Amino acid sequence: MSTDLAPGANLAALRKERGWSQAHLAKKANISVSLLSKIEVGDRTLTPAVAAAVGKPMGLSMAEVLGTAAVARRAKQPLEDLRAAIRDYDLPGPGATEDSRLSAHLGTMDRYRKKADVTKLLPMLPKLLRDATTHAHTANNPGAWMMLADVYSTVYWLAARHRWMDMAELAVTRQRWAVEQQPNPLGEAIAARDRAGTYLNFGDVERGLSLVDMAITKAQGALDSTNRDIAVCVLNLRGMTLAGRLKDKREAKREADRHIRSALNTAQGIGRELDVHGLTVGPQNVFTHRLATCVDLGRPREALALTDDLSAALTGMPPTRVAPTYINAARAQLDTGDRDGALENLSIAWNAAPQFARIHPMGREVFRVLSSLHRRSNAELLRLSKLSGIKV
Repeated sequence: MSTDLAPGANLAALRKERGWSQAHLAKKANISVSLLSKIEVGDRTLTPAVAAAVGKPMGLSMAEVLGTAAVARRAKQPLEDLRAAIRDYDLPGPGATEDSRLSAHLGTMDRYRKKADVTKLLPMLPKLLRDATTHAHTANNPGAWMMLADVYSTVYWLAARHRWMDMAELAVTRQRWAVEQQPNPLGEAIAARDRAGTYLNFGDVERGLSLVDMAITKAQGALDSTNRDIAVCVLNLRGMTLAGRLKDKREAKREADRHIRSALNTAQGIGRELDVHGLTVGPQNVFTHRLATCVDLGRPREALALTDDLSAALTGMPPTRVAPTYINAARAQLDTGDRDGALENLSIAWNAAPQFARIHPMGREVFRVLSSLHRRSNAELLRLSKLSGIKV
């Protein structure tokens, strides 16, 4: 079981490795010593925005400050095989896979992704990526290249969740290359959404927002009807998340509200949740992103006021959307002093997608702070401690 550090504890370790005092780092990051101290001792969560701020003077990305998820021993060889398959992006194999068989494998990949079943997803990706590469080069049509792009999108998802940022960046580069081989405006929009995700992971939110806005403009001109709504909605979901992490909170709220309004409008046109190339698009997913953005904006009460029945609001959503939403609700409750409610929602997140929660930086961070603030352990804290590998 992994014992990799939760984000706040990882920050303390990184600072000490450099021999820096809290006062020195706080000054360079333009945050208060009090906030930094509270984060390191477990009284406050390390938010993505603060992680980006403290990372810059240390020469680290936000993802590096949050901490890279450890690789289980059994996963090391599949991970190396996946890196090799990515490297061979333009080298098709000798035997092509039938379209129907490849589609079935992609369906399995999507199911594992939505369940956040990393232990099953990672081992299948190297061969699937090679098969999709060969098929795309052989068939050379938009559908075949989109299949390949979908595999790269899942590779990005897996890498970003673990903060394997070298792989994440390479995956989105290959994804964009794949969708550009044949005309595919919707595929280009999805690739732009994933590429903007790497800017989010690195804490470079301003450039990420610029990328999103350019992609929205392009999609609006190249697509129509439902596909246009899907593309614009997907991009606005990424946009509101990026906007919520801008340093200037007034600008952050203004930009976030702009993307929220656009996402709501396009979601109304879509009408219901759709599964589009591994992504969930529709009104419910706008809600999950809106809640998360409110938390990032430092508006926890506004986030919690979005619904009085979180379970009902998430009905039918995949575990990859349910778990982070409960984690964000727990963050909001922690910020409002409701420790018991935060622990309850964090537990629901772990039950919904244990593998996802275990590698989710804020899931680990909320647990670290909750265990610190409770002072006394209880049965649920001990259960989550065992699952997370974080000592109480």
